[in-house]
Amino acid sequence: MQSAPFFFSRKTLAALLIVAAWSHPARAVVSFEEVKRDFRSSDTAVLDRNGELLQRVRTDPTVRRGQWTALADVSPALRTAMVLSEDKRFYEHSGIDWRAVSAAAWGNLWNTRTRGASTITMQLSGLLDEDLRRNSGRRSFTQKIGQTVAAAQLERNWRKDQILEAYLNTVPFRGEIVGIDALSRTLFGKAPSGLDAREASVAAALVRAPNAKPAVVAQRACEVLRTMEPQQKTDCEALDMFTSAAVQRRAFEPNEGIAPHAARRVLREIRDANAAAPVAATVAGPPSKGKEKESGVRTTLRASLQRFSLDTLQRHLRELRDRHVEDGALVVLDNTTGEVLAWVGSSGPLSQAAEVDGVTALRQPGSTLKPLLYAQAIAERRITAASLIEDSSAQISTASGLYIPQNYDRRFKGPVSARTALAASLNVPAVRTLVMVSPEAFARELRAAGLPLRESGDYYGYSLALGSAEVSLLSLTNAYRMLANGGRYGATTLTALPPAKPADRNKTPAPPLLDPRAAFIVGDILSDPNARTRTFGLDSILSTRFWTAVKTGTSKDMRDNWAVGWSQRYTVGVWVGNASGESMWDVSGTSGAAPVWAEVMRFLHSREPSRAPAPPPGLVETRVSFGPGADGNPLEAARSEWFLQGTEQPLFALDTGMATDAAPARITAPADGTIIALDPDIPPQRQRVRFDSEGRGVQWRVDGKPLARGNTVQWFPWPGRHVIELVDASGKVVDQRRLEVRGAGVVAKNTRR
Repeated sequence: MQSAPFFFSRKTLAALLIVAAWSHPARAVVSFEEVKRDFRSSDTAVLDRNGELLQRVRTDPTVRRGQWTALADVSPALRTAMVLSEDKRFYEHSGIDWRAVSAAAWGNLWNTRTRGASTITMQLSGLLDEDLRRNSGRRSFTQKIGQTVAAAQLERNWRKDQILEAYLNTVPFRGEIVGIDALSRTLFGKAPSGLDAREASVAAALVRAPNAKPAVVAQRACEVLRTMEPQQKTDCEALDMFTSAAVQRRAFEPNEGIAPHAARRVLREIRDANAAAPVAATVAGPPSKGKEKESGVRTTLRASLQRFSLDTLQRHLRELRDRHVEDGALVVLDNTTGEVLAWVGSSGPLSQAAEVDGVTALRQPGSTLKPLLYAQAIAERRITAASLIEDSSAQISTASGLYIPQNYDRRFKGPVSARTALAASLNVPAVRTLVMVSPEAFARELRAAGLPLRESGDYYGYSLALGSAEVSLLSLTNAYRMLANGGRYGATTLTALPPAKPADRNKTPAPPLLDPRAAFIVGDILSDPNARTRTFGLDSILSTRFWTAVKTGTSKDMRDNWAVGWSQRYTVGVWVGNASGESMWDVSGTSGAAPVWAEVMRFLHSREPSRAPAPPPGLVETRVSFGPGADGNPLEAARSEWFLQGTEQPLFALDTGMATDAAPARITAPADGTIIALDPDIPPQRQRVRFDSEGRGVQWRVDGKPLARGNTVQWFPWPGRHVIELVDASGKVVDQRRLEVRGAGVVAKNTRR
């Protein structure tokens, strides 16, 4: 005979639970504010200086959790679906649904399947307390009792809307996805506020069966949707297809935005600092009225400038595709504060190495080191801006042999002033200047200016004047910022810091690293469009309608191209090349990085003027003239020039003795045994070697073949060993030199692609 079923009344069940809870230890109730405060997104939002989102960076690989979402920002459809699916009497009970408990108890007695008695509040209590979480399978009886007690406590201390909000933000969905923000953005590609009834039903179904097969999730979603919309016909087959597509989608990228390299940099700086206070100081405040913003790490970047810089760099690199160029980088600094206002580490999708940060990567800077060299030479009173420096064939003895520098166009200009030599970027005068300063002394100055030279100055030798050492775009741009600030060096900053205290503002500034007068003169030279005409012409991309000082550079084999310069308020550095180190094709300083530099400068000063700096004390402006050259005309036009006080003079001329009729004919350059290396970054048709001689009526022969007449000729070099002969008027060989040319010869254009 079967015994009669034993019925549990609500009062009986409550009494049993109360007795069980009496022996269960009381737990401190966590507040809603504490839960919200301790919530951590798996992504860190990196913001600009005004709180605008720049980049999301995945910082927790164990879970996918978005931003905390207020209940008001969750769509009504989703709130309805979640309550109907998980807890129909959520707004009626006080944490425990006694009707559901009775039904569950009855089902367990007769071994029939029921929905279960776990309310949203009980589920939340299990999510908030590690001891109450389900490890595997079902919860233990003790855990169930504790969960029930905790739910009752939550209901007494929290409002219903707070319970539902916390639940939606902490409930696990599918796989690693936790919380409604991550689910909405990952599976549906939208914010929680935009979810419709169909999407809400899928979301609710995933709470019940987070890792079930798509068909099972779709079946459950169809039941939820029918409950939500009883008056409408539900197309479960279409919902099945929609669910299958949704659960496989990953629209919420781990890292997305316009400043990936800057974001990683600032997060690394914060992590290395290993202090909570600076992090809290960088968190954005409450949103501005009418503008949606979120909390995160605040940087010094300007979102509008960052976006323009990225777009400009990518657009220009697309135009250079046929010249074998795919990478670039850009950085903008505030001259006064050292704050980084834009940081573009790569060309993004245009690059095959988009993860490489071109702002911090070490590369050869080419001629962009010359302003620092001339500034040091002027500060040490070795030269003035009007000093004449010989631009002719130079053969400098080194421990490894003869060093023979060449200009970009393989032509020599003869005696030129330091102003012309620097502005026109002539190589030989720069090397002659380094001879005066010495490589080791120059290397010390570069290190003091923040350039990370790996070796000693003697290791680089005289090629250091032409940028043979490797530096980063950030350090080079900051060194130019030092010139903009009158020789005062300061570190850069990318993380937004609290405002300086009054005591910090009143600190005595450090003495200038470089004589402010020398820094001013170099800036005056680099802003002089007339001084650069010999190389760049009158109508140069480097000329701006407002005051700027700029220098370009190209490294060996045309691997790197640079443009770095400053205005009254900003310093901008641009690098163009290939992250792989491969050479570009026919890219010069004015066609590579300079156009990007000019566009960014125009953007910065579209509504902001830039005026020339005032000369510092101790400078003298003097009218100077230049003596005659070989043709009898002045070497350069008379002009006003700036001098360090005590170095000024009105006339600059060369004291060169002319060859007499009795002087024997001989070759003065090149030296015997010279080795000439052809430079692939210089157009082959522009490569020339200058031959100089003394004597009258001489002519030149190369490998026995006549070349030209006169004391000075230009020879087109060709790889191999050659014999250079000087022949007098009678046809007698009076002098000869043997030299070797190494490197590639002229190659047709179509073979370079």
